[in-house]
Amino acid sequence: MCGIIGATGSEPVLPVLLEGLARLEYRGYDSAGVALLADDGVWRRRRAGGNKSVAELTEAVGDAPPATTGIGHSRWATHGAPTEPNAHPHTDATGRLALAHNGIIENYRELARTLPQGGDEVTSDTDTEVLAHLVAARMHHGLGLADAVRAALAEVQGKFALAVVHADEPGLIVGARRGSPLIAGQADGTGLLASDIPAIHGRADQFFVIDNDRVVEVRPGSVRITDLSGREVELVGREVGWDLEAAEKGGYPDFMLKEIHEQPAAVRDTLLGRIVAGRLVLDQMRLSDDDVRQVDKVFVVATGSSYHAGMVGRLSIEHFAQLPTELEIASEFRYRDPVLDSSSLVVAISQSGETLDTMEAVAHTKAMSKARVLAVTIVVDSSLGRDADATLYTRAGPEVAVASTKCHVAQLVAMHVLALYLAQVRGKYYPEEVAHQLACLQRLPDRVQAAIDTAPAVTEVARRVEGARDFFFIGRGVGNAMALEGALKLKEISYLRAEGYPAGELKHGPIALIEPGVVVVAIATRSRLRDKLLANMQEVKARGAVVVALVDDEDADDAHVRALSDHVLSVPDAGHELFQPVVDVVPLQLFAYALAIARGNDVDRPRNLAKTVTVE
Repeated sequence: MCGIIGATGSEPVLPVLLEGLARLEYRGYDSAGVALLADDGVWRRRRAGGNKSVAELTEAVGDAPPATTGIGHSRWATHGAPTEPNAHPHTDATGRLALAHNGIIENYRELARTLPQGGDEVTSDTDTEVLAHLVAARMHHGLGLADAVRAALAEVQGKFALAVVHADEPGLIVGARRGSPLIAGQADGTGLLASDIPAIHGRADQFFVIDNDRVVEVRPGSVRITDLSGREVELVGREVGWDLEAAEKGGYPDFMLKEIHEQPAAVRDTLLGRIVAGRLVLDQMRLSDDDVRQVDKVFVVATGSSYHAGMVGRLSIEHFAQLPTELEIASEFRYRDPVLDSSSLVVAISQSGETLDTMEAVAHTKAMSKARVLAVTIVVDSSLGRDADATLYTRAGPEVAVASTKCHVAQLVAMHVLALYLAQVRGKYYPEEVAHQLACLQRLPDRVQAAIDTAPAVTEVARRVEGARDFFFIGRGVGNAMALEGALKLKEISYLRAEGYPAGELKHGPIALIEPGVVVVAIATRSRLRDKLLANMQEVKARGAVVVALVDDEDADDAHVRALSDHVLSVPDAGHELFQPVVDVVPLQLFAYALAIARGNDVDRPRNLAKTVTVE
């Protein structure tokens, strides 16, 4: 999730580019750069200063030419560390073409081998730079910039939004889209291109949506859109009635709701390029097949929502890879004496890759053993990613709201990817069985979207229990992990008392707290333990609890479920009970969100909490 800005007109465009990049920092801030069309080619500046990248870039452009065409980019790294050589825009070997890109090019290695020098001209670690050289190679054969982009993209597999300029065609920006968002704009003889509305909000008075597999040509006085074969298509205008703050949130009232709605894309992107012909290909893993086959025990360490993802991951690793797996709160791991050796694999989960407790757990591992450490994190080149022996990156993009939603869902998917990868390499599942489970994973984005579409029903249930002060979330198996996550979300943003419990533990103490008016949310989607969970629902119902049941769509009208429940919410079947948390967690997020909004709370910045915990 990165930011693109482009502008062409009769006045110097650098101020427009810098303003757009500042507005797009919420989409990525590992690095930033601009490329301007100058008389002798492309003038470029890039900086990789983390969340100060745009500020550092602004200080570094004092010698910029008064160019009237240029592009800019703010990066959230997915391929290659967040360094200046990896920052966008990238140029071709001549320095006359510049390209910025959002997304993932799955076949970039294969494309690099088709370049004139077999890929030797690529100097960065990114997938993006290959595109710059590929487009330049097509222009070398006589094509104009727009036709060269079309020809190059005909060979590309993956997801992209891009902006390209060339010194031979001043006044032209060519953009294209597949998957990643892209819009064009016009105003007073200025043509604009951006990945999101905030970048050009207040600059454009006309906005045009670029659909998938479309190429757009932006000039100072015109916008032209074609398909990949070059046939012109109709411009689709878009009305924007939002102010700038709302535009940054995509029209949503807050970042949390926006990020809940981004979860299908987070799941899809975390899988993108990793499933090839029914097999997992994890080229950034850095563990050889021999390394994986030597593992005889797995330790999962994490905190907060990451810990709940680890609970699901433990069950998935044990089931698919048939490896004994332990789970530990990261802040406790370093103070015990886990039995680790060179055959152990420690899986450290952290959204930011900077969580101190998890970092200390990794340091403890390395100090006391030769165990390998695998990091599951979203931030490329984070401290955790650098310290680990291997890394599995999630691809949810930056998350602004403190309470995690899309990053948590991406972690759940990544843990299933890891479990199936271990099973694949270790030969614990037949190839066709692995392929079947991967196909189930690939259907999850649509299932997650269907769960998001239940928001009106969830909001209505929240309205009916709005006066309650005490909530219990119960589940069994993987449902227990989601019970804990649902309770955590409610505590984080609504400030209501909420506890998550394995449903079988109710009778061992917590049931003493069940009385009329207490709300019990039961994670009752189908599993081997569903009937036992229904019995637990009956126990709390008999003691006066208000029962909210989360069930599969096919059970929504089941008479027995209805008799045990005051309110029923339903979600699609995920295809395997271990995958069900990816879907089940969505209405739990929406439930907490609705109650927090009803109480007038700031859901993006709940009291007393920080996005990244860097103290013990």
